[in-house]
Amino acid sequence: MAKLSVELQKYFLSDAANGTDSRTPTGGRVNSPTAASAESFSSQSYPAAKPKDVTLNEILEIAGERTFGFFFVLLSLPSALPIPAPGYSTPFGIVMFLLAVQLIIGRDQPWLPEKFRKKGFDRQKVQGVIQKGIPWLQRIELIARPRLTSVCTSRLGQMVIGVAIALMSISMMIPIPLTNTVPAIGIFITGFGLLDDDGAISLGGITICAVSAAATTTILYLLASLGFEGMMEAVDAAKDLIDL
Repeated sequence: MAKLSVELQKYFLSDAANGTDSRTPTGGRVNSPTAASAESFSSQSYPAAKPKDVTLNEILEIAGERTFGFFFVLLSLPSALPIPAPGYSTPFGIVMFLLAVQLIIGRDQPWLPEKFRKKGFDRQKVQGVIQKGIPWLQRIELIARPRLTSVCTSRLGQMVIGVAIALMSISMMIPIPLTNTVPAIGIFITGFGLLDDDGAISLGGITICAVSAAATTTILYLLASLGFEGMMEAVDAAKDLIDL
């Protein structure tokens, strides 16, 4: 089975997939360790001409049997990256919450309302996010391998993963600062472990989710106690203290 970074390059960034040169927004070529392997990954044929928007239906098609882990990794990627990604956290958080609930109750395949399945996202923006995310995917792929598989395959393990991702998805939907990036990173890492049956990676992601949950709870407490301006002043004071 091809690595996820290779599949995404083949589907979204290759010349054949886009009908254009696979260059970066600044004109440079995609430069990555798996660029050569992406060229050789031709056993799966993708349509050369694609519509302007990327839909969840399209993602379902390329996910195959790995739908839950594939969705969690791909949908958390825009918010997990250290780049501005406005407009993704709330809708993707809702979708990941629905998927997490289904993982908790033991569904083998995800179900999504047709309204969500047909929702489109600008293909060029999606390509830009994936292009920036490929190096991060490649780093985690270097250490990913099947281990502690019961964490990802047992009912108890999937329930724990589902609860962690559901809580982080709710955090991503909260429209206040500091509640998007770390939860998305937790989902990304946990989902990647689920994708490759790597329980060690999923446990690492769950740990990040736990830290993020504590941080989000603290932020909500400060917001309720001090108000938004008071909370931001407390955050600034904490940053000044760290800088000392």
